[in-house]
Amino acid sequence: MQTPVNTLKKTLKSGQVQRGIWLTSGTGILAELAGTAGFDWCLIDGEHGPNTVSEILPQLQALAISGTPAVVRVANAEAWMIKQVLDLGCQTVVVPMVDDAQTAKAMARAMRYPPQGNRGMGASLARATGFGAVADYPHTANDQVCLLVQAESAQAVENIDAIAAIEGVDGVFVGPADLSADMGYPGQPDHPEVEAAIDHLIARTVAAGKIAGIITFDESRLNAYAEKGVTFLGVGGDMMILGSALRGLAARIKT
Repeated sequence: MQTPVNTLKKTLKSGQVQRGIWLTSGTGILAELAGTAGFDWCLIDGEHGPNTVSEILPQLQALAISGTPAVVRVANAEAWMIKQVLDLGCQTVVVPMVDDAQTAKAMARAMRYPPQGNRGMGASLARATGFGAVADYPHTANDQVCLLVQAESAQAVENIDAIAAIEGVDGVFVGPADLSADMGYPGQPDHPEVEAAIDHLIARTVAAGKIAGIITFDESRLNAYAEKGVTFLGVGGDMMILGSALRGLAARIKT
């Protein structure tokens, strides 16, 4: 048995746009449904969804059956959180609230075994190695992990060149909601100043040769972001879609 190839990382680095969905339900059954729906990737959200490692594991298993690449967003920029989801077998990790190069470097090191990083050597006991079936995992895993750090503050906008330059940071994901709030425009990601900051983050990330990502629930913006160089493109969330469908059905049958 060999370390799985991170096909999502390979495709993103080739410049192909990959469109995916946020999973915030905390349930394997919805992950299975999303995984068979035709998205290019599914992100299990440990920051704003009820997802600890106990909930993340069955969702990773469900997505593995579907063949859709899994991404996990950890709750915070903490090395131990990254270690846990990597040992579960996740290969692509999104880390929120990365405001500076120092934090980005620490997260990049947490993703990788020595000498490139400081990831703990416990995966031989975990799902990532098929519970010990991948003998050379510590020597091959570093090439297959993918780190996307989130730029979602005015400080991150100022530091974007330094953040994107960190070796081991594969990409930068823009968080429009938190960015707009931090800039003084909560709930207004389409404010001209916020949009200018988003465009700057995307442009500098692309200029650094890194993967650029963003999420939007406005389908009219998807092509524009792709044209600007975004390849990791979030297009919706499971609970928003389900909630909208349920409310729509309830409204229709009562008219």
